[in-house]
Amino acid sequence: MGVLFMPATLLVAWILAIFGVSATSGSDEDFAVNAMRWMMFVPVGGMFIASSFMHTVLAKKTAANIGWKTNGFQYELGFVSLGIGIAGLVAASMDTDAWIIVSIIVSVFLLGAAGYHIVEMVRDKNFKPGNSIVLLSDFGLPISLWALLFAMGAF
Repeated sequence: MGVLFMPATLLVAWILAIFGVSATSGSDEDFAVNAMRWMMFVPVGGMFIASSFMHTVLAKKTAANIGWKTNGFQYELGFVSLGIGIAGLVAASMDTDAWIIVSIIVSVFLLGAAGYHIVEMVRDKNFKPGNSIVLLSDFGLPISLWALLFAMGAF
């Protein structure tokens, strides 16, 4: 089930950070900084690039898993996901300023998507996995990003 990939990337990033696996070669960064690098690389970079592939190359199957019909907006979602994913990969090797900017973009996008998924669940009784399980990452990634930014004193 492809939809499990999304929350799994978040879990993998947290596991790598918790076990102290360095996101940069030989670096000895504090936990929050290392965890943020993993967040940018795995869920932001990897998840969004995978989402891009799912919404473009596998558009019909992905739409059906969400409870949608394939349309042009789904391809637009795929292309914006590719941009966010690339930004995440680049930001992983940068610092706080890049992380704040990417976190704003990711959070607005995912929390907005979560709101619409919830509307579809309530209004249309759409509990398909792509519309419900995705809420784990729609809420989990923004919460993780902002918790880490606050933990490292970015504000």
